[in-house]
Amino acid sequence: MPQTISPGRWRGLKTTSTVYHTFSILAFDQRDNYRKMLADPTDFALASQIKAEVVNILSSHVSAVLLDPIYGLKAALGMAGSSGLLMTLEKTGYSGDSTARRVEFIDGWDVAKIKQMGASAVKILIYYHPDAGDVAEEIERVIYEVAREAHQYDLPLFVEPLSYSLDPTIIKDSAAFAEQRPAIVRETARRLGTLGGDVLKLEFPIDVAFDADEIHWQAACSAISEVSPVPWVLLSGGVNFDTFTRQVEIACRSGASGFLGGRAIWKEAVTMNTTDREDFLRHTGINRLVRLMEIVNTHARPWTDFYAPIAPIEEWFIHYGGVYEPQNDH
Repeated sequence: MPQTISPGRWRGLKTTSTVYHTFSILAFDQRDNYRKMLADPTDFALASQIKAEVVNILSSHVSAVLLDPIYGLKAALGMAGSSGLLMTLEKTGYSGDSTARRVEFIDGWDVAKIKQMGASAVKILIYYHPDAGDVAEEIERVIYEVAREAHQYDLPLFVEPLSYSLDPTIIKDSAAFAEQRPAIVRETARRLGTLGGDVLKLEFPIDVAFDADEIHWQAACSAISEVSPVPWVLLSGGVNFDTFTRQVEIACRSGASGFLGGRAIWKEAVTMNTTDREDFLRHTGINRLVRLMEIVNTHARPWTDFYAPIAPIEEWFIHYGGVYEPQNDH
């Protein structure tokens, strides 16, 4: 039975989704990695301008755009009014040891300001491993508190967990970690989906560099859908567009509610000159988004399978407000 959610969260999810209640979202909240892609030197003004050029052209072809406060304001102000806006909350990277990763927030930036600027939703990225003990519990508490704050402002929260290895001798891009990855992503969805976040933004559960069998891909995606108590969308994770397209189709056929993709869609454009960039985006970029949205609108699971709005009863507004309390022991 769908969970009843408040009007603001309902409106936020509607604003960031398609008419089919699925998600086709462009991610461009990259900061440090984005600057590394650009020619050196590139100053703040140019980095902001390039991001704005990409978003201004592509935003009318997606249901929403995910941006950052560092380089994203110009893009947010110029993007299509028909698209929802998600804003990220966390700093790039992580603090702590590589096998015990913690989250840090952008200085001078918070949920209140995200609400104040007119965004539709909040996004937080965290590094998470379900077997990380005290560190995992700390991350879970962070998600719980951020969800509570987002819901206090009646904004939905998108939670993006990235997996990592607890063994310093095993790197993430290895066959050894690839064997662990499906179980890690599945258990992450099961645990973090109970902490108050409204949508999970997940990695593809199979490392396709080590397993090209699409039957395995589908089984791993279906396993996530079986345990996730909230809608989930697929992140692109730096793969090329053709691979991402295959992943999105399999994920959506297996219960995902769409995609929240970045570099697979726009990465070639940011190193081009202005004229070539515009030509690339208006042809290749838009065509990519049209293809992805066709897949999502045909196969993705609507988020309305998970959520329902409050009943529009007389004088509903008298009791409207307050803090939503996620059902959790934290």
